[in-house]
Amino acid sequence: MALEVKSPIVGDRIWALPIGGAPVKFLQYLVFRSEDGGALPSQRQMAVEYGVKPPTISALMEPLFELNLVLRPKAEERGGNTYRLHPLARKYGSMEEMEAAFRQAFTDMRAGKLPSLNLPDNQVAPPAEGERNLRIA
Repeated sequence: MALEVKSPIVGDRIWALPIGGAPVKFLQYLVFRSEDGGALPSQRQMAVEYGVKPPTISALMEPLFELNLVLRPKAEERGGNTYRLHPLARKYGSMEEMEAAFRQAFTDMRAGKLPSLNLPDNQVAPPAEGERNLRIA
């Protein structure tokens, strides 16, 4: 069984994404379903696997495009809709592979070859769900 290392950048901040629950859940599916290099299946295949219609996939992906979590080729490069996860949002086979990919991604972002993620800058963890059992001393 291959080891999977998921990006801590997205994993630690996914709760804070300003996109609502359905796209966040869909992003988790995309990370799970992604192939080497972050390649994603076609929208049609995702719709079948996810149990929704193709227009729903488009609606779920739109906020992920805006955050640059999912990248689509430029219009002139499109030969159909092929998508991939941003290198900082992918899963990897090892920590070493992830670290090398992150170094390359940061170099590419500085050079303008790769867009930066548009994630919120959060300083505080979200409140825990459910009732709180506070003790008063």
